Amino acid sequence: MSKGEYRIEAWRALLLAHNAAVRAIETDVQRNGRVPLTWYDVLLELRGAGEQGLRMQEVAQRVVLSRTRVSRLVDEMARADLVTKRPDLTDKRVTWAVITDEGRSALRATAPAYMRGIQEHFARHLTDEEAAVITTALLRVARAGEDIQLG
Repeated sequence: MSKGEYRIEAWRALLLAHNAAVRAIETDVQRNGRVPLTWYDVLLELRGAGEQGLRMQEVAQRVVLSRTRVSRLVDEMARADLVTKRPDLTDKRVTWAVITDEGRSALRATAPAYMRGIQEHFARHLTDEEAAVITTALLRVARAGEDIQLG
Protein backbone atom coordinates (compact mmCIF):
# COMPACT_ATOMS: atom_id res chain seq x y z
CA MET A 1 0.00 0.00 0.00
CA SER A 2 1.18 3.53 -0.74
CA LYS A 3 1.26 6.31 1.87
CA GLY A 4 -1.93 7.79 0.43
CA GLU A 5 -3.66 4.41 0.55
CA TYR A 6 -2.65 3.93 4.19
CA ARG A 7 -4.13 7.31 5.04
CA ILE A 8 -7.45 6.45 3.39
CA GLU A 9 -7.39 3.05 5.12
CA ALA A 10 -6.68 4.81 8.45
CA TRP A 11 -9.80 6.95 7.90
CA ARG A 12 -11.87 3.87 7.10
CA ALA A 13 -10.50 2.04 10.14
CA LEU A 14 -11.31 5.02 12.37
CA LEU A 15 -14.93 5.05 11.16
CA LEU A 16 -15.32 1.28 11.54
CA ALA A 17 -13.76 1.25 15.02
CA HIS A 18 -15.83 4.23 16.14
CA ASN A 19 -19.05 2.64 14.92
CA ALA A 20 -18.34 -0.75 16.50
CA ALA A 21 -17.16 0.66 19.85
CA VAL A 22 -19.97 3.21 20.18
CA ARG A 23 -22.67 0.67 19.34
CA ALA A 24 -21.28 -1.79 21.91
CA ILE A 25 -20.83 0.89 24.59
CA GLU A 26 -24.33 2.18 23.90
CA THR A 27 -25.73 -1.32 24.45
CA ASP A 28 -23.85 -1.60 27.76
CA VAL A 29 -25.02 1.82 28.92
CA GLN A 30 -28.64 1.07 27.99
CA ARG A 31 -28.48 -2.18 29.93
CA ASN A 32 -26.65 -0.91 33.02
CA GLY A 33 -26.83 2.89 33.07
CA ARG A 34 -29.44 5.44 34.02
CA VAL A 35 -29.43 7.57 30.85
CA PRO A 36 -28.82 6.86 27.14
CA LEU A 37 -25.30 7.31 25.79
CA THR A 38 -26.16 10.50 23.89
CA TRP A 39 -27.56 12.03 27.08
CA TYR A 40 -24.49 10.90 29.01
CA ASP A 41 -22.21 12.62 26.50
CA VAL A 42 -24.18 15.88 26.78
CA LEU A 43 -24.15 15.70 30.59
CA LEU A 44 -20.40 15.03 30.58
CA GLU A 45 -19.75 18.12 28.47
CA LEU A 46 -22.07 20.28 30.57
CA ARG A 47 -20.47 19.14 33.81
CA GLY A 48 -17.06 20.01 32.39
CA ALA A 49 -18.29 23.47 31.44
CA GLY A 50 -19.04 24.40 35.05
CA GLU A 51 -21.81 26.56 36.47
CA GLN A 52 -22.26 28.71 33.36
CA GLY A 53 -22.96 25.74 31.10
CA LEU A 54 -22.58 25.82 27.33
CA ARG A 55 -24.27 27.61 24.47
CA MET A 56 -26.44 25.21 22.49
CA GLN A 57 -24.11 25.68 19.51
CA GLU A 58 -21.16 24.61 21.69
CA VAL A 59 -23.06 21.51 22.83
CA ALA A 60 -23.67 20.59 19.18
CA GLN A 61 -19.98 20.98 18.34
CA ARG A 62 -18.78 18.95 21.30
CA VAL A 63 -21.13 15.99 20.90
CA VAL A 64 -21.08 15.93 17.09
CA LEU A 65 -24.81 16.26 16.56
CA SER A 66 -26.72 18.72 14.41
CA ARG A 67 -28.09 21.82 16.12
CA THR A 68 -31.63 20.59 15.49
CA ARG A 69 -30.90 17.20 17.06
CA VAL A 70 -29.12 18.80 20.04
CA SER A 71 -32.03 21.16 20.59
CA ARG A 72 -34.50 18.25 20.70
CA LEU A 73 -32.16 16.19 22.87
CA VAL A 74 -31.64 18.99 25.40
CA ASP A 75 -35.40 19.66 25.46
CA GLU A 76 -35.96 15.97 26.35
CA MET A 77 -33.25 16.17 29.01
CA ALA A 78 -34.81 19.36 30.43
CA ARG A 79 -38.18 17.58 30.72
CA ALA A 80 -36.33 14.86 32.68
CA ASP A 81 -34.83 17.59 34.96
CA LEU A 82 -31.26 16.68 33.95
CA VAL A 83 -30.50 20.09 32.43
CA THR A 84 -31.97 23.55 32.40
CA LYS A 85 -32.12 25.89 29.44
CA ARG A 86 -31.84 29.62 29.93
CA PRO A 87 -31.67 32.56 27.55
CA ASP A 88 -28.58 34.73 27.34
CA LEU A 89 -29.35 38.11 28.88
CA THR A 90 -27.16 40.02 26.42
CA ASP A 91 -27.80 38.08 23.20
CA LYS A 92 -31.37 36.89 22.69
CA ARG A 93 -30.26 34.49 19.93
CA VAL A 94 -28.26 32.43 22.45
CA THR A 95 -29.62 29.75 24.76
CA TRP A 96 -27.49 28.19 27.48
CA ALA A 97 -27.73 24.58 28.69
CA VAL A 98 -26.71 23.91 32.30
CA ILE A 99 -26.49 20.58 34.11
CA THR A 100 -28.74 20.18 37.17
CA ASP A 101 -28.08 18.25 40.38
CA GLU A 102 -30.28 15.48 38.99
CA GLY A 103 -28.13 15.49 35.85
CA ARG A 104 -24.96 15.15 37.93
CA SER A 105 -26.55 12.22 39.76
CA ALA A 106 -27.49 10.51 36.47
CA LEU A 107 -23.96 11.07 35.19
CA ARG A 108 -22.45 9.44 38.29
CA ALA A 109 -24.88 6.50 38.08
CA THR A 110 -24.09 5.85 34.41
CA ALA A 111 -20.32 6.41 34.59
CA PRO A 112 -19.37 2.86 35.70
CA ALA A 113 -21.15 1.25 32.72
CA TYR A 114 -19.65 3.82 30.37
CA MET A 115 -16.12 3.35 31.69
CA ARG A 116 -16.42 -0.45 31.58
CA GLY A 117 -17.67 -0.17 28.01
CA ILE A 118 -14.71 1.97 26.95
CA GLN A 119 -12.31 -0.50 28.53
CA GLU A 120 -14.04 -3.58 27.09
CA HIS A 121 -14.83 -2.39 23.59
CA PHE A 122 -11.91 -0.04 22.91
CA ALA A 123 -9.01 0.25 25.33
CA ARG A 124 -8.28 -3.45 25.89
CA HIS A 125 -7.54 -3.84 22.17
CA LEU A 126 -4.67 -1.32 22.29
CA THR A 127 -1.23 -1.33 23.85
CA ASP A 128 -0.22 1.76 25.81
CA GLU A 129 2.09 2.73 22.95
CA GLU A 130 -0.70 2.39 20.36
CA ALA A 131 -3.05 4.42 22.52
CA ALA A 132 -0.43 7.18 22.82
CA VAL A 133 0.10 7.31 19.04
CA ILE A 134 -3.64 7.31 18.33
CA THR A 135 -4.23 10.04 20.91
CA THR A 136 -1.47 12.26 19.53
CA ALA A 137 -2.56 11.81 15.92
CA LEU A 138 -6.29 12.27 16.49
CA LEU A 139 -5.83 15.32 18.72
CA ARG A 140 -3.69 16.87 15.97
CA VAL A 141 -6.55 16.31 13.50
CA ALA A 142 -9.13 17.64 16.00
CA ARG A 143 -7.08 20.78 16.66
CA ALA A 144 -6.72 21.40 12.92
CA GLY A 145 -10.50 21.18 12.64
CA GLU A 146 -10.89 23.72 15.46
CA ASP A 147 -8.57 26.11 13.62
CA ILE A 148 -10.74 25.83 10.52
CA GLN A 149 -13.97 26.42 12.49
CA LEU A 150 -12.52 29.37 14.39
CA GLY A 151 -10.72 30.87 11.37
